[in-house]
Amino acid sequence: MRLDIITLFPELASFPLSQSIIGRAQQKGIVRVCAVNPRDYTNDKHRTTDERPYGGGAGMVMKPDPLFAAVEDVRTDSSTVILLSPQGHPFTQKRAQELAEEKHIVLVCGHYEGVDERVRQSLVDDEISIGDYVLTNGALAALVIADAVIRLLPGALGCAESSEKESFADREWLEFPQYTRPPDFRGMRIPDVLLSGNHKRIEEWRQRQRLLRTAARRPDLLHKDTETTHE
Repeated sequence: MRLDIITLFPELASFPLSQSIIGRAQQKGIVRVCAVNPRDYTNDKHRTTDERPYGGGAGMVMKPDPLFAAVEDVRTDSSTVILLSPQGHPFTQKRAQELAEEKHIVLVCGHYEGVDERVRQSLVDDEISIGDYVLTNGALAALVIADAVIRLLPGALGCAESSEKESFADREWLEFPQYTRPPDFRGMRIPDVLLSGNHKRIEEWRQRQRLLRTAARRPDLLHKDTETTHE
């Protein structure tokens, strides 16, 4: 996979993705990540990427021409171009799994008061939001999406089963509790079933814990799961 991040802060987007699992995935050639600065596609000495909004109002709006030029420079016939925006579709594990099937993803990061509407109308294929809040710039959102997608690529994780057992993986429930040694820590013992060696009982316990934890912390996910089942 190739992943291009169009951002005014290429260092912010590049360094975190060079670390840990994602960094190793790049070293293995599983994914190629590039940060592209739209300032490199400007034609004035100040490398201007923003202007005051027509009609007045606070803040600045990102100009369409540098963004169009940057995306058009990296886009291919197999590219999926996504704008990071609070107005986008909510990002989910299912969407991460879909994006992991793509050959080339271009993430366009907004800044200031947003982007010129013509970017939405003519340049991008989709808009994604990572939550109902506003960030200083879209590069932070791009990092979240890049991490969630790249770790799903074959060979990115040391154990492929890891991604299959996490929260939201096989169905949108939270993950079961995890324990490790020692079995008794300050009077807190791990559940006996985990020491039983009975894999069937352990799996049943884990599924029940997933259900209980989801019901207690994210009951909306159970409701959503029921709706999907009835479709």
